[in-house]
Amino acid sequence: MASQGGGHVQDWLCELVGVPAAPDMRLAVRATTAASPFDGEPTIAILEVDLGLPWTGGEPVLLGDLPVDRCGMVLGDAIVLDSWTGDGHPSTDGLADVFYWGGDAEAVQREFGGDTIVQNGSRVRGWLDRPLEEAEALVDSLRDWEPDAGDRRLMVALEEHTDFHRFNRAAWDHPLYAGAVEVAGCRVLGIGWDPGDHSMRHRGERAHGQVYPVTLGPGMAGRTVLRWTVAH
Repeated sequence: MASQGGGHVQDWLCELVGVPAAPDMRLAVRATTAASPFDGEPTIAILEVDLGLPWTGGEPVLLGDLPVDRCGMVLGDAIVLDSWTGDGHPSTDGLADVFYWGGDAEAVQREFGGDTIVQNGSRVRGWLDRPLEEAEALVDSLRDWEPDAGDRRLMVALEEHTDFHRFNRAAWDHPLYAGAVEVAGCRVLGIGWDPGDHSMRHRGERAHGQVYPVTLGPGMAGRTVLRWTVAH
């Protein structure tokens, strides 16, 4: 544990940095961006979390390092995150989203309907917030559909309402793939990554030394700031 409190933990594929924070307040999260060398779009260069506690140390303290995980990052209360639901967990509200795309999407939309949905600039078709049984029936119908001629060109996905899916959905319109959701009565921030930028700059992650330092240090108004600096 670092002398200022907190530290880095790695448990198989999962990693985290845990630090004390002021209770009963929302923590301010700020990001400094830089242009991606992959496509020129803004990407996170420095992520800062104001912990709401006074800084009583001197120089910044290194807590450890973290990779840019292709599955994303979650910022929130450690106890609340015990309730976090990810891929493979049943829907937490009995609802699900259905998406389809591909060369036959227009023909399928004429036959089955569905809205056009924009996800981080990409357009798919489908339905949001459907009861799980109805969503599963839609998926079965789409998978059974056969085009009038030629090879089938259709991809179908069912996304149950887990916390992971809800945070991804909350980030669809955010340029940094960030979105906040409520988990166990507490607001939690999720951050995703552009797939192309990740594959060009961060692929391999910890196994290939692609990790970036996490520190505690002084911030605005003399408060403690958790800072993650992503090299470009």
